[in-house]
Order: sequence, then structure tokens, then C-alpha cells
Amino acid sequence: MKLASLKGGRDGRLVVVSNDLSTYVEAGTVAPTLQAALDDWSAVAPRLEQLASNLDRGSPAGLPFHEAALAAPLPRAYQWADGSAYVNHVALVRQARGAELPDSFWHDPLIYQGGSDGFLGSHDPISLSNEDWGCDMEAEVVVVTDDVPQGVSREAAISLIRLIGLVNDVSLRNLIPAELAKGFGFYQSKPASGLSSVFVTPDSLGPRWRDGKLYGTLKVDLNDQPFGRADAGIDMTFDFGTLIAHLAATRSLAAGTIVGSGTVSNRDANGGPGRPAADGGLGYSCIAEARMVQTILTGGPATPFLKHDDRVRIWMDDEDGRPIFGTIDQKVKVGQ
Repeated sequence: MKLASLKGGRDGRLVVVSNDLSTYVEAGTVAPTLQAALDDWSAVAPRLEQLASNLDRGSPAGLPFHEAALAAPLPRAYQWADGSAYVNHVALVRQARGAELPDSFWHDPLIYQGGSDGFLGSHDPISLSNEDWGCDMEAEVVVVTDDVPQGVSREAAISLIRLIGLVNDVSLRNLIPAELAKGFGFYQSKPASGLSSVFVTPDSLGPRWRDGKLYGTLKVDLNDQPFGRADAGIDMTFDFGTLIAHLAATRSLAAGTIVGSGTVSNRDANGGPGRPAADGGLGYSCIAEARMVQTILTGGPATPFLKHDDRVRIWMDDEDGRPIFGTIDQKVKVGQ
């Protein structure tokens, strides 16, 4: 089942989308918003599934589906917690600045709590007031949970994942060092992130979803050129069950909590830093990683951060070459 939210009001209007993303039907008679559906998932989900089944059979005929008309599936959420599940990415950061990677990073997930009061739709622009801030995209996988009790196990946490999607976790890289130096975490360096057009139930993903990981090539294009082609299930040190159990160790999580994987990152086939997609490698899911690899190999970065009018596209295709979650397609515009 695939769910989305049409623009309208603060929380959008819930719709059920056909599996091929060609049509949709409104779901307001079942639940007005996606958050309302998540609040009563056990009762609401079967009715939404019936709508989805009917839509895929063509009865009723749905309305044409246009991603540009969408808000984020959850335009605002009770919580947005983003991890760093691909330790390869963290290791490259440390290597580029000549620092050792603490052994604990392989056993204890890194997670921060970001702003969740305003997610961008998949085709909404990235607002950037100052190019000197070092704007970067970060292609990630996200999951949405049901209510999660404190002290949940990894296995139980996986069973409480209701939806899966993608995110462009926008970062202002040049603001991060000064913020982290204060010892209190991100804030100004983490503006609004863009969510994929649709969120998908785990059962709809088949073998792509297993053991708390999403497998498949996460495609990233920058200015219409291939930039990243990493597999989201490979080199993921901490699966989503582990991330959620870590979050819930000391407090429960409310239904509608969004948990991010962190930047998807694969090592090269030879075990070294990834190669650019243009050179036959798997590329990178963020500009910072490309710059880190360039620093390791040549002594300095070459790829610039995002500028006004740059275009970022993020998606994952199914076996027929169709985007599973729709396409995040954002341009950078001058901020207000």
C-alpha cells in the first residue's frame, strides 16, 4: 500500500496511491490525514488496504497522480530522529581529517533529533539564503513507527514499523562545525528536509525489505548527472530495529515518529573509499562524502556544495524501472 498527502491545510489530505503511481483516491472517509491513520493504525489500515486493492483493480477509477501537487506524506510529525547507520560514512569523515574512528561507533548508534514541524514536499524547492552556508543534500531511507514502548527489543521494534520512504536531509555544512563546537548539537545547520512523494507499507516491498533494512539502489542525480548509486541495504551497520530500540531505551515513541538512516554509503568493491558514479563506481549520497574522498585521495575537495538553481533528484526504482516512492526532485532557490 502506498500513501501520500495532497496539499491542503497544515497536515495535508490523505490519499491512497496506486502501486504504479499513476492514480489516487482520497481517503478522507477513512482518515483525514496520515497522522490520524497512524494514531489508530490497527483499525484504519485494513480499510486503507481495501481502498488500495480496489484502486489497483481499477474500481473505482482513480484520479491522475501528480507528484508536484503533494505535500510531504507527513507535513509535520511529532518526532524526527536521524541516525548515522552507515558507519562507512562516519569513517570517511574521520579519515579525511586524520582522526581515528572510536570503536564505540561500531556498537553505539549516533542519532540526533531534528526539526519535525515542517517537512518539504518532494517537489518543493530548497530555500537557501546564503550560498556560503555550504548547502548539501543527503539521500536517506526513513521509516515511520506506530506507538513504541520504552525498552522495546530490536525484533519488536521492526514489527512496529508501519511505513517506509526516502528523505533529502538538507544540511548546511559550513555551519555545522561551529554548532557542534558548542557541545549542544545541530540547529541552524539543519533546515527543512524533503520527504519522498509516497510512503509504502513494508509488506508492499517484498524481499527488498528484510531484517529491518531496505535493499535496492538509491539513485541520486545532481544537475541531471548521476551522482550516487549506492545500495541502501549494503554496509548498513545499524538496521532500523536497532535504531528504534536505541531511541526507545529511556522513553516511548509516539505513533508517527520518523526515523532516518543517515546518509546511505557504500565502500568501493576493493574496500577503499567509493568512486564517483561517472567513473563506474557507486558514487555518493551527499556532496560532503564526495569531498571527503577527494580530500583523502588528492589532498583537497573539488566538488562544490549546492548553489542557487542546482537540481537534486533522489529515488529508488522497482524491477520494472518505476520509482517505488516517487521522486524527490528539488531545485535550490534564493531564500526569503
